[in-house]
Amino acid sequence: MRRLRPKRQTRRSEVRRRGGTLAAVATATAVALTASGCVTVHGETAVVPGATPDEATAALAGFVTAFNRADKANDPALDAGRVTGPLGAINQAGLKAKSVTQPEGNPDHRPLELRDARFLIPRKAGWPRWFVADTDASRDDGTPQADDRWLVAFVRGGPDQQWKAAHLVILGKDDVPEFAGEQGDAVPVAAGTDALAVPPAALSERYAAYLGNGGASPFAAGPHTSQWREKRARTARKPGLATQFIDRAADTGDFAPLALATEDGGALVFFASRHFERQTTAKGYRPKVGPELKALMKGEVVNTVTKEWVSSQAVLVKPAGTDRDAVTFAGRLQGVVSVEGS
Repeated sequence: MRRLRPKRQTRRSEVRRRGGTLAAVATATAVALTASGCVTVHGETAVVPGATPDEATAALAGFVTAFNRADKANDPALDAGRVTGPLGAINQAGLKAKSVTQPEGNPDHRPLELRDARFLIPRKAGWPRWFVADTDASRDDGTPQADDRWLVAFVRGGPDQQWKAAHLVILGKDDVPEFAGEQGDAVPVAAGTDALAVPPAALSERYAAYLGNGGASPFAAGPHTSQWREKRARTARKPGLATQFIDRAADTGDFAPLALATEDGGALVFFASRHFERQTTAKGYRPKVGPELKALMKGEVVNTVTKEWVSSQAVLVKPAGTDRDAVTFAGRLQGVVSVEGS
């Protein structure tokens, strides 16, 4: 099981259309929040940038340092305090498996560098707060993807808590959208907004429902939607082996969606989901389970094994009123987080 190797779907940046819709909505929301005298759990009502540039720089550096230590030693404890949400679940499970299969450390470790960082820091009141680091990664190594950008979303639950990386998506340099700005800051999009074709809060549930049931959906065809369903259909039944798939939303706590307004009136949204794959063999046979899956397994395989995957998606959502292909996948990262035999 490889870590931090997101599947990516390359697309050319769309023609920059008229913007401002979501920026105006965000501005109106911020003004209304301040004027209402609404009190957050920490008593803070001011709408301010979620982090200073220095704080964002320190958070990114802390994440990279911890990630490298953990990756070199195959020890999840070494970066557990710097990751959370879907990225954290995938990272921690991958390191846990490697700690069993390669207890002496990672012989293929290459230090990760995230440089040339641009910070997209939205303004908001209270907590939690978040921002996105748009970076160039040292792992490009002259391949055709050498112009890739690593976008890492960081979240922080309170003033006394650590900044933690919750999402990662890898995009081609030309595929990073133009983001809307307000007073020099990025513009957040509310989870329940009606300014988008699909509210960020509904994406995880809609995605799980589409993968499970198909039918009409807001998702554009591609490797993470229609092609994934087709692949499942081909593998669902083989001689002596039946595979069942169950999909679930993951949209609370540090798995909650994060959305930044884009200049075309849409948004780039990070969201998560959970996927279960249950394989059952005919009597007298057992499903194949590799060493890294065995390292995560509970129970004993008799004729069934169930794998749980966590998936972190980044999608481009078009403005409200879009009828077709309203949601396009920019990239997806997934990993097995648990295995159960029976």
